[in-house]
Amino acid sequence: MPDDQPRETRLSADREPRETRAAYPRLVPLATRWGDNDVYGHVNNVVYYAFFDTAVNGLLVEAGALDIARSAVIGLVVETGCRYFAPVAFPDRITAGVRVARLGRTSARYEVAIFREDEPEAAAQGHFVHVYVDRDTRRPVPLPERLRAVLTRLAPEAGAP
Repeated sequence: MPDDQPRETRLSADREPRETRAAYPRLVPLATRWGDNDVYGHVNNVVYYAFFDTAVNGLLVEAGALDIARSAVIGLVVETGCRYFAPVAFPDRITAGVRVARLGRTSARYEVAIFREDEPEAAAQGHFVHVYVDRDTRRPVPLPERLRAVLTRLAPEAGAP
């Protein structure tokens, strides 16, 4: 293609459908903070990863599947990604939708969407993969039964509330 020809750029967010709250078994209210906004007046892209981490780990702690100070098995993030559809800014109220898309022997893929205020469609959709490891050796280990049970309830096909 000659350099003087215009190119059409399509972003993944242009092609991917925005999901609704109904696609997620658990909805977690979260707060935006003043410091989350960047110079452009919206929540900076890296902050979404903190939202994801807070929503998932908060659910695991709440369910008794994770004690961040003492659990022998911990999750390490090995992959992450996010697509952005609409801006979020402080002081917006947001909700994170959480589901488990894949559950392996030693890992889980979480999918998380951020919903602004009462809007039905996601402002952002992302994912991350935890590989569960022994806290001391950092070697992968099978998911403990309690953790597996909690994660199974977060899979949409499990029909979790």
